[in-house]
Amino acid sequence: MRLELTGRHVTITPVTRKAVERRLARLARLLNDSIVSIQVVVSREKSRTHVDMTLHARGDHFLHGAATGRNLTAALGAATEKLEHQAQKLKSKWTTRKRQGVSAAKSGSAAPRPEPARREFTAASPGEGGATVRIVRARRYAVKPMSVDEAALEVAEGRDAFLVFRNATTDTINVLFRRPDGHLGLIEPEA
Repeated sequence: MRLELTGRHVTITPVTRKAVERRLARLARLLNDSIVSIQVVVSREKSRTHVDMTLHARGDHFLHGAATGRNLTAALGAATEKLEHQAQKLKSKWTTRKRQGVSAAKSGSAAPRPEPARREFTAASPGEGGATVRIVRARRYAVKPMSVDEAALEVAEGRDAFLVFRNATTDTINVLFRRPDGHLGLIEPEA
């Protein structure tokens, strides 16, 4: 953690530096030492002391706290309290993301997401009237060796409408799909 302490109309004494470091130690513990840098500006205006703190945490998160008080300890305490409140919110975001784990879209178990079209061609059949048909690439599937019964269980449990697998008995690529009537269909290549 890099600390940049600036004084405007105030001389920064070792006692002032120790007070600031002591307050920031609580923040460092709260954020599990993920603080990159902290800029603290202490300024004196007539009988008031103003403390302005900017904290840079990992992931380009910037927390800002400013406070004014009669003396340095009051202003420093109020500014640090504001930073601690923001740090609590940031840490709770980090922990909820960790608890959620990998989302369904990232793990590949969700339905295939289409990507932008790769090829376009005009339908040649007379009933279509020359409509343009797009080929959309879906995700890649891991082809696992399994029996037809295991594949049927996996299609029944999963959200996918089909499953591409290697038939363990014939060692060929097969496709098992859910039909509109609720039954399962099996596509096998000819020998």
